[in-house]
Amino acid sequence: MTNILVADDHSIVRYGLAKIIGSLSAPSTVTTVEIFDDVITQLERQAYDLLILDINLPGGNSIQMLDAVRLQRPNTMILVFSAYDEKMYAVDYLTAGADGYLSKNATEEETKLAIQTLLNKEKYMSAPTRQQILNKLSLNKNNPQTNPFATLSTREVEVMNLLTKGIPLLKIAEMLHLQISTVSTYKTRIFSKLEINSIIELLEKMRLHNIAN
Repeated sequence: MTNILVADDHSIVRYGLAKIIGSLSAPSTVTTVEIFDDVITQLERQAYDLLILDINLPGGNSIQMLDAVRLQRPNTMILVFSAYDEKMYAVDYLTAGADGYLSKNATEEETKLAIQTLLNKEKYMSAPTRQQILNKLSLNKNNPQTNPFATLSTREVEVMNLLTKGIPLLKIAEMLHLQISTVSTYKTRIFSKLEINSIIELLEKMRLHNIAN
């Protein structure tokens, strides 16, 4: 019997994933939780073959959740299941230790494939993400066709998304529990990496690269 832990704060998502898992050929026991503290509690209680993790989970801290999971159960396969823009987040989470990244926009068949792949102890990523990783490996700074957003760290992406919503630096610092000087540094790095000078230019560059705001 395969043990699977589903962590998502939306009941319809938990229900849908449980139904999809139930349709797989291998029998599975599914446990669902909706806050990150309960993820850790469940991992302390027993081993799971697979954790399906929403990265926007109450009580979690984005990419640091992977470290917390690995400390408890280093052998549990982790499938990040997120509504966040795959172009912006997938590579960072896979690099940080996730075994797979799946968009919540994925079809039922793709979701089944991702789950089965991880249960087989293999890595899963969509074709666009696989290509993005290959592009990143062969990154050439002199190539104007390279997506500059791929150079941003996860934290820089978080700050960028808040900036595009018109949120002041002080408020961003409060939301992310950072010093305002740190947020200002992130903003400077973002502008430098993207070669822009204003939020208007940032929004335009995001549009040009088809990055969701």
